[in-house]
Amino acid sequence: MVGLSIGEQHFVKGGIAQDLRTDGRKRLTYRPIYVETGVIPQANGSARVKIGGTDVIASVKAEIGRPSSLQPDKGKVAVFIDCSPTAEPTFGGRGGEELSSELALALQRCLLGGKSGAGAGINLSSLLIKEGKVCWDLYIDGLVISSDGNLLDALGAAIKAALTNTAIPKVNVSAEVADDEQPEIDISDEEYLQFDTSSVPVIVTLTKVGMHYIVDATAEEESQMSSAVSISVNRVGHICGLTKRGGCGLDPSVILDMISVAKHVTETLMSKLDSEISAAEACEDES
Repeated sequence: MVGLSIGEQHFVKGGIAQDLRTDGRKRLTYRPIYVETGVIPQANGSARVKIGGTDVIASVKAEIGRPSSLQPDKGKVAVFIDCSPTAEPTFGGRGGEELSSELALALQRCLLGGKSGAGAGINLSSLLIKEGKVCWDLYIDGLVISSDGNLLDALGAAIKAALTNTAIPKVNVSAEVADDEQPEIDISDEEYLQFDTSSVPVIVTLTKVGMHYIVDATAEEESQMSSAVSISVNRVGHICGLTKRGGCGLDPSVILDMISVAKHVTETLMSKLDSEISAAEACEDES
């Protein structure tokens, strides 16, 4: 938690009101973004993303599983987040556990959409190997190394980069077996399928400070917020999820305006992230 004096609070809020933030950015400008892929060799895919002073790692592990009885034609995805106490002293103990659960739930909603699966950024049907019998279970883990605000956006970007880096082994299934038997499977050590991330959204959090809202808020700016809305938008501009935090309510017209702004900002963010991921993949191939 950032503690600011009265003078510092006025300085932060005044700068935002004048569209000149304390670090020189405008209200709708992100800090520099850095991406590194393949940072965890044991994972099927991994990435590290730095946005300003916020530093996070995401990894993807694929394991053979069995589809649930409710969705026999789909694979499964689980998201886990760990907020390291070294990133922020308040992450120690219960505070870190609650934030980790909150972030994991928000990311799960952004990636998998509603209960019906509408708006899902990950196509669970693509993880199916044999209906009702065998599927891929994806375990997505995120670690917060350093925190200077805007954690959800950074984790969303890291997960998107990690999924882009993910290669899943090709699986061959044995001939038909009885309904009560599990088929034999052969997992290739040589052939891999690249994970399709064309529908995976990016997350844009709009933080309301005073009468204005900003993107990519620092920890100082977040300490002065009245509310924040995180909107996940995919490549074609469709809304995949929306979450709100902060005690102050928002008029529906304000939320609609925020959604419009988020769609506009997403175009720039998606382009920047694509460029950084491509550069990171090229560096990984060279090494």
